[in-house]
Amino acid sequence: MSKILEVRNLYKQFNMEAGFFSKNRQNVYAVNDLSFTLEKGQTYGIVGESGCGKTTTAKMIIRLFKQTSGEIIYYPGEGQALSLSSLNKKELSRYREQVKYVFQDPARSLNPRMSVFEVLTAGLKYSSLWQGRDQALESASKILCEVGLSEGDLFRRPAEFSGGQRQRISIARGLIMNPRLLLCDEVVSALDVSIQGQIINLLCDLREKRGLTYLFITHDLKVACYFCDRIGVMYRGLMVEEAPAKDLYKNALHPYTKLLFSGARGELTASNKEVKTSLSQEKCCPFAYRCPHAMERCQKEVPAFRNGGNGHKIRCFL
Repeated sequence: MSKILEVRNLYKQFNMEAGFFSKNRQNVYAVNDLSFTLEKGQTYGIVGESGCGKTTTAKMIIRLFKQTSGEIIYYPGEGQALSLSSLNKKELSRYREQVKYVFQDPARSLNPRMSVFEVLTAGLKYSSLWQGRDQALESASKILCEVGLSEGDLFRRPAEFSGGQRQRISIARGLIMNPRLLLCDEVVSALDVSIQGQIINLLCDLREKRGLTYLFITHDLKVACYFCDRIGVMYRGLMVEEAPAKDLYKNALHPYTKLLFSGARGELTASNKEVKTSLSQEKCCPFAYRCPHAMERCQKEVPAFRNGGNGHKIRCFL
């Protein structure tokens, strides 16, 4: 398989300074030394609790945020590699035509004053792919039917649709430029369980039909194991475990991943503390304060992200 995206040693910190005259300059370390590779045609899942850095990572990939350090490399074709940091305005615009973002909450990301047609074609109109309104109308009709809605829905408003239908519109908006990579940020978390299944099945069908690659962000490990090919588990901005989905489901190694699976099964655990905000760079295992197996060494150094065999990586001294 060929690579489509590579994240290398990515860091992102946000300044918490409250106002121009604030004296306490404090930072939140949202992403800390994150690395992973996304293969063409693959669905890569990033899983973790709220605040672990999943969405921040996706927003850096789409360039809504700029990374503090590290590199994001995009591979537009065989033998080509682009560092996102070096893209000019025109190149960034072309990149965003090939890499699209589907937001978590369609009720907030779809403009209620626009018709569905205007929502779908707003970005297209200012892209290099614009070929006039008639062509846009034809493309929008096809895309809308492809995601399970009808041509007659084109001139209705987003508020007239259910949550699941609005998410279909969001997916259609992402697809109208025929992207290579779709970033799906918690796209089923706000939906009923039955509707979640429908949206996941739609994404599966689109992947087969269009040869799409997905970065799938979720807090639900069960959904990730069903839909993804490979999963990275994040905690406080670090990747603590990475493995093929079928292997992770059967053989989770990191205590945090085991905790997530326990929670998914509805089991009570002794480690129910809240996730701490990272206000400094990690100098020890980020999970040590919650881990039932923590040793003295865990409090003093960050474990290396090492190979565990069979494509399994883990950040743990055990």
